[in-house]
Amino acid sequence: MARSNMHVILRLEMDKKQITFGEIATSINNSGGDVVAIDVIKEGPVMTIRDITIKVANEKEQQRIVNEVNGLAGVSVRHVSDRTFLVHLGGKIEVKSKLDINNREQLSQVYTPEVARVSQAIDTNPLLAYNLTIKNNAVAVISDGTAVLGLGKIKPEAAMPVMEGKAMLFKRFANINAYPLCLNTTDTEEIIQVIKALSPSFGGINLEDIASPQCFEIEERLKKEMDIPVFHDDQHGTAIVVLAGIFNALKLTKKNIEDCKIVVCGIGAAGTAITKMLLNAGAGNVVGVDREGAIHKGNNYDNATWSWYAKHTNPNNEQGPLSTVIKDADIFIGVSAGGILKVDDVKKMAKNPVVFALANPNPEILPEDADPYVRVMATGRSDYPNQVNNVLCFPGIFRGVLDCRASAINEEMKLAAAKAIASTISEDELNEEYIIPGVFNTQVVQNISEAVIQAAHDTGVARKV
Repeated sequence: MARSNMHVILRLEMDKKQITFGEIATSINNSGGDVVAIDVIKEGPVMTIRDITIKVANEKEQQRIVNEVNGLAGVSVRHVSDRTFLVHLGGKIEVKSKLDINNREQLSQVYTPEVARVSQAIDTNPLLAYNLTIKNNAVAVISDGTAVLGLGKIKPEAAMPVMEGKAMLFKRFANINAYPLCLNTTDTEEIIQVIKALSPSFGGINLEDIASPQCFEIEERLKKEMDIPVFHDDQHGTAIVVLAGIFNALKLTKKNIEDCKIVVCGIGAAGTAITKMLLNAGAGNVVGVDREGAIHKGNNYDNATWSWYAKHTNPNNEQGPLSTVIKDADIFIGVSAGGILKVDDVKKMAKNPVVFALANPNPEILPEDADPYVRVMATGRSDYPNQVNNVLCFPGIFRGVLDCRASAINEEMKLAAAKAIASTISEDELNEEYIIPGVFNTQVVQNISEAVIQAAHDTGVARKV
């Protein structure tokens, strides 16, 4: 979407013998920009470097200006910064000391020689690390950069801004210290071994943006081989928030999940996790659709996840493309690609259909196209009602597991989290455009953490009363 009145800074290197600043300003103005400020960075007899702040209407206009200026003889655009880039300068997070160190006594207490007594105590009883180190409130946010939202596979360095942002959300919403770690390997076994080696420093591991199917094996192995909770947010965070929204949508349509036909489109990491949560919540008729059409019994799949899916879903063995199996569906959940759900498909659904079109940035069907035919609509976007956003889930989940020192995050805890999110919206507040609470709702984290702690105790994975 266009953004009005955004500011961009161009760092220009200019050959004063070939061009004047007036010529550059004229080019910028003719391209739609408005020069706001000029800062001289370096001045020489022939060359000058200046930062030019320009007001532009949107990113498209910004790029047009950059191209025009770059095309002028005697000018080189050395760098372009807009508001988003400026926010990221030097990274978005930092580590701060909880204590001042102003004299030798304080230095000896936090470091040598007195710190040795603390280390010896932990060496004797490793569980003391939860009391005497940052472990009790520390989460590692770990990615290999292979499935970054909207970008796909990118270099680990390029994934760092995303992981830093995730760390900020942990701190903002749940006061958890999260540390972004991007690994320079995509080898499943190496990733597992690196994370296991890092685990003594953390109370929990948040896996992020790791491609399918490696993400499944990495998470399952780590859950079996470590005694701290591991959570792949792209799978389970999405699934938990989706299920919360489904719970509230069913209240409006007065349907039971056990009686609904649910079509899930896009059977990757998120689609599989959503399906498992639906089944755990009582759904009995889930039909998964991917590139080859409905996943069904009798077909041999090379993908182990699809083989599991065929065995546990689609009880009526429906076959064919989305446009076929969507018939009489009560609920559509899309985690696939923009534009693949058509208005004619929605018209084939059961009475009072619920559509969760979660592909980003372009949903499977636009709300304005679906609205005349659906009862409840949700997307993954913030510019429409009912945004399915993982930030509703992971801060509260980890706040709960850290506070009770859980050894794992199990299905009961995830289901409890979904119910807690749904219950944040009261019966009086619930309506078609408000089935999922907003990300800044202050009750969400508290409700989830309390529910997760209770579920952890009920299932025997809590290690702290």
